[in-house]
Amino acid sequence: MTLTSTSRSTEIANQYLKCIAIKQLRDNERTWFPRWFQSYVEFHRLTNSGCPVDRIPMSHDMVVAFLRNLRDRSVPAWQRLQAVEALHIYHCLMIRDDSVNFEVLRSKLRELAALERRSGSFASSQSVVAGEGNEGVVNDDEPLVIAQMRRKLRLLHYPLSTERAYIGWIQRFINHVGDENLTKYGAEEIAEFLTELAVCGNVASSTQNQALSGIVFFYRMVLAREVSFIASVRARVSKYRPTVLTKSEIARLSEYISGIYSLMYWLMYGAGLRHKECRCLRVKDVCLEKQTILVRDSKGNEDRVTMLPNRICERMKKQIEDVRAQHQCDLAKGFGEVYLPTALARKYPKAARDFCWQYVFPSPRIVRDPRSGSVRRHHIHETSFASNLRNALQMAKIDKHATPHALRHSFATHLLKNGSDIRTVQELLGHKDVRTTMIYTHVMNRPGLAVCSPADA
Repeated sequence: MTLTSTSRSTEIANQYLKCIAIKQLRDNERTWFPRWFQSYVEFHRLTNSGCPVDRIPMSHDMVVAFLRNLRDRSVPAWQRLQAVEALHIYHCLMIRDDSVNFEVLRSKLRELAALERRSGSFASSQSVVAGEGNEGVVNDDEPLVIAQMRRKLRLLHYPLSTERAYIGWIQRFINHVGDENLTKYGAEEIAEFLTELAVCGNVASSTQNQALSGIVFFYRMVLAREVSFIASVRARVSKYRPTVLTKSEIARLSEYISGIYSLMYWLMYGAGLRHKECRCLRVKDVCLEKQTILVRDSKGNEDRVTMLPNRICERMKKQIEDVRAQHQCDLAKGFGEVYLPTALARKYPKAARDFCWQYVFPSPRIVRDPRSGSVRRHHIHETSFASNLRNALQMAKIDKHATPHALRHSFATHLLKNGSDIRTVQELLGHKDVRTTMIYTHVMNRPGLAVCSPADA
């Protein structure tokens, strides 16, 4: 912290100590508390205001603005907590009113300080944001090859789920060869690893191909080595038939899902959203007047427009108002920031606190971003709705292995059954190739429709 050395500032610091002389302070507090108070006075330009030191104005908004400034200057939470303690003592002894709720501020800063201690570092959202051309926070204790791959994945804007999957396969490959220096290994060892997965691990063909994709990414993008035998070891994927819920099952299942999860349920089924698209939906992309949803950066980095079901318009309006109220509370506490994709955080540095960028389904907690280290409110966790749906399936006694994506499958199938054009369904789903959408015609049609079973003869 850089403080001015003017005589007036020094006088303020010394008089602050006289004002709180009755408090028993530790040595470090006697050193730093006057400096934090001095910094507060200088931030609000009260140095030459003529106010006596025992009458320095202090309100909730003034304290919060000062703390935000410290945060924006990358001052860690434990030091901001120290600053709050310094202001709290002065407020109790000199002002003696309830204009500032210091307990709320201290409680939140203690929580943030604990998070920073557990992570071992502090990163400001403005200085390091993974996925915006930066690598974010990388653990230096990891093997070098893992750290290199993690940096490359983040610089190329790969999602966190892909990063975790690919890193997991590289770690298993390291365990297979028993060596962290993968530059010594190539086609033979990769083939042995994939064979062991298929024969001993008995994994599905899609899992084997994911492992191959992770290893190939490492060799191509990190080591700049071409792997020429991909086609020969890639497993043949079986024909996929998605799980589809009937209309009666959709209605029955909805009775056992409530609250915010019920809104997500009808949004995924009624608009054909993927689970991630629903979780990541932002306020600005919902148009209640036109009853449309603009899906941003979906699979393949494509945008598309789909419908907002009429039956949930009022609930969606209420949800957005609830998010607005929560956002105002977060701003008052010095938070309210949200993740911005690509380079938007650099281009529009204040947009992260704008309400329009907030998630429609925010997390109930403010947590630390595992990549950038920034502390903020993210969208609802991916396991929350999935767990709720599993419980609802059991209570509704529907014996199908239905994941959240089954609601999107059901959306497409029921549209086609109702006579919708397949090209329209393709646009609503965001499929690049109509052959991908054609899978729902196979699910919709009964095989051997014109043939009578001998058991019924």
